[in-house]
Amino acid sequence: MKARVRVTLKTGVLDPQGKAIGHALEGMGFAGLGEIRQGKLIEIDLAERDPAKARAQVEEMCRKLLANPVMERYAIDIEG
Repeated sequence: MKARVRVTLKTGVLDPQGKAIGHALEGMGFAGLGEIRQGKLIEIDLAERDPAKARAQVEEMCRKLLANPVMERYAIDIEG
């Protein structure tokens, strides 16, 4: 199975990288941009074949390492 974890900053948390991306895009001539927020995508190949068990395993990974629950939220997609 393959898991994809999207990690983004929670609403209200300052996103300096998103601001830098916005300034760079404006400097390149892109106009009419609203707020830009960036995140990360983590892809994990899992040996687990049961989708529920795979999701539970990835949830634990997110809670323990992949996301900071104080500042970040995450979404998990399981394929396979």
